Amino acid sequence: MEKHHIRIGRMSCSFCAETIKKALTRVDGVSKVNVSLAHEEALIEYDPEKVDAGRLDEILMQLGYTVRDPRKMRTFEEEEVEIKREKQRLLISAVFTGVAVVLMILMRLGYQHLWFKWLMMGLALMTVFGPGFYILKMALYSLRRGILNQHVLLEFGAFAGLTGGFVGFLIKDFPIADFFAVAVFITTYHILSGYTSLIVRTRASQAVRKLLDLQPQKARVIRDGKEKMVPIEGVVKGDLVSIRPGERIPVDGEVIDGYSAVDESIVTGESIPIDKKLGDEVIGGSYNQLGNLLVRVSRIGEESFLQQIARHIEEARAMKPGIVQVVDKVLKYYVPVVLLFAAAGMVIWTVGAWLIKGETNLIRGTFAALAVLIMGYPCALGMATPLAMIRGGGLAAEKGILMRSSNAFQAFKEVKKLILDKTGTITKGKPEVTEVVSLSKIPDREIIMMAASVEKHSEHPLGKSVVEHAQSLGVELKKVKKFSAVPGEGVRAEMGGKVIRVGSLRYLKKEGVLISRGSQEAKALEQQGKTVIAVSVGRELVGLIAVADALKEDAVEAIRRIKEAGLEPVMITGDNQLIARVVANAVGIEEVIAEVLPEEKAEKIRKLQEDGYRVAMVGDGINDAPALMQADIGIAIGTGTDIAIESADVVLIGGSLNAIVDAYYIGKNSYKKTVQNLILAFSFNGIGVPAATTGLVHPVWAMVAMVASVSTVLLNSFGGRLLPTRRKFNKELRKVTFRVPTMHCEKCLSTIAKRLSEIEGVNDIKGSVLEKTVTVTCDGKRGLEKKLREEITKLGHVAG
Repeated sequence: MEKHHIRIGRMSCSFCAETIKKALTRVDGVSKVNVSLAHEEALIEYDPEKVDAGRLDEILMQLGYTVRDPRKMRTFEEEEVEIKREKQRLLISAVFTGVAVVLMILMRLGYQHLWFKWLMMGLALMTVFGPGFYILKMALYSLRRGILNQHVLLEFGAFAGLTGGFVGFLIKDFPIADFFAVAVFITTYHILSGYTSLIVRTRASQAVRKLLDLQPQKARVIRDGKEKMVPIEGVVKGDLVSIRPGERIPVDGEVIDGYSAVDESIVTGESIPIDKKLGDEVIGGSYNQLGNLLVRVSRIGEESFLQQIARHIEEARAMKPGIVQVVDKVLKYYVPVVLLFAAAGMVIWTVGAWLIKGETNLIRGTFAALAVLIMGYPCALGMATPLAMIRGGGLAAEKGILMRSSNAFQAFKEVKKLILDKTGTITKGKPEVTEVVSLSKIPDREIIMMAASVEKHSEHPLGKSVVEHAQSLGVELKKVKKFSAVPGEGVRAEMGGKVIRVGSLRYLKKEGVLISRGSQEAKALEQQGKTVIAVSVGRELVGLIAVADALKEDAVEAIRRIKEAGLEPVMITGDNQLIARVVANAVGIEEVIAEVLPEEKAEKIRKLQEDGYRVAMVGDGINDAPALMQADIGIAIGTGTDIAIESADVVLIGGSLNAIVDAYYIGKNSYKKTVQNLILAFSFNGIGVPAATTGLVHPVWAMVAMVASVSTVLLNSFGGRLLPTRRKFNKELRKVTFRVPTMHCEKCLSTIAKRLSEIEGVNDIKGSVLEKTVTVTCDGKRGLEKKLREEITKLGHVAG
């Protein structure tokens, strides 16, 4: 068996996915078909000895869909052409419909002209065989394959209208114009529904594309002693590739010359840049920050990291559990039932009337059949989900959330486990100074000043984090002399006649600095998952600076809100257990999955799904993409990589974790709107179809009822709230800042935060070990500030 993965265009609703699945599964040699309406893709398993991939594509194109390679994104221009074409169809049919409405009004007012009937016939024929001709072709091919879908139902109604109109020329006082008008109206409504769906999908795709950072398409290859720009496809094993500072590394390979610090967070999940020197491996997609590198290519094509990730994404997409849309459950039986009622209406007033009265009533039977087909046309049913999505999607966009998939609206209500990646999701994804430990009489601020004054001349990312921290504190840097750097070790310079060294303890030891007095403190910091930078003056070790990937400002509050919403947060990361547990404890997450590879993340989620959980996954890196695709709902941080964003159902454009909870409520409540819409739509159809069978409902009134049902669904979709009112987060909240001079380390801060978070009325807690402060956001309850101070004192600290 082989797999054929394709992207399909012109899918507009659940009916389309079901049509494609039915058509392909009936082909000899096809064993399994997975169709994703959300991603407009299909994965087909087939026997190449019985059918080839080209034949499968041909079947889909005959059904009226377009087919293309899923790895080739359509250009903006191509999408605009499609939108323009569908808009022209809609405008033409809208003009025909407008003229038809005017004629119907004039006739109802008593203006009767013979040419009105002929003009109405022309409008009907031009609508059905003009802008609506593509629908007719899709319906005919579906019928040939024994598939009953919305296109078939539409054409039954349209041709019943045309037939009724033509019959009217043979029968006196027959409402010819009414029948022709029905063909115009329902065709235009169908085109409108398809255009609305196209706009929602295409605009979402284009909005996402603006966020994407393109991966390198070319590599700077050295051949015959000359540097050439070569397309990635033209790079071969053994090629030498030059990578400059600030560039993405385009290939997997081994460093044969140069030194740099490389950010591999999008690949490994580790935020601290990794020093790369002779003999070290680099991975395609990571970011070269510091120096020039010359890399010998070791893996290309399917062997490369990015290609492996692409394969894992495709596998995850194919293995992702399907979500049966609620409208599918209704529409599965709906079309056959409507056609049966239409046939019943004709039979009752012909055969039935002949058996009972001895004469047939063809006119009434025709009226009944046509009225059933009009009342049964699932316009409101088909728009129930898209309208709720448009409303939810619009509100989400105002909150900086892009809802890209219909799954996001339905699956949120069933999600219990929320998996969050660590680096770049819970944390900022960049190193920051978190703590300064003085080992002498020199104060913390002066240690930062010395270190930053020297590191100002260095390009190393960790050195830059020290300089940025000094600048944030308003520390004035001093001039230094005789600056020198040892790649991967540290830097040194003279300041005020003294030699200042900044770097690893290993480097300072090599330089003759006594490091024994700080070894225990350094070990304790490293056990908290922090990188330690040592600072010495002469031969004396005077202080340590701890650098780590800091938490996002809203991480603690977001996790608390996630729990309040009834979701269970789980942190997943490629980092070791120690670092993972420190971060999880800081934000209040109990369950941690650490030391996992990219493909293992998807496997972990798959295991939870097999255990019966609906799972949402939040991530931002290339290494998260397979897991985002596998999850029932993939949520990408908008500041992350293009592959992660394209693999997700929801994109948080601003990167705020609080938006996760907003997305949850919007998705959950939009689904409620969808159910309400379906009930309203089905109420019209469910009552109208049987009533129309009696022949007492004029086709025009059936059309009015259909318009009324669409209008009702429209009003319901855009009324009411989708986000709950949360009074506890209003302006009544206030901030109280305590100065805690006895707080010397992150463990102290963590202990204080944990104790205070247990107190009723506390909303959020932030602190700075460096500035010796704890800031509590809480309600205005009397005596709460005093209680907070007492709790800090009970822990052995002084709270001012």
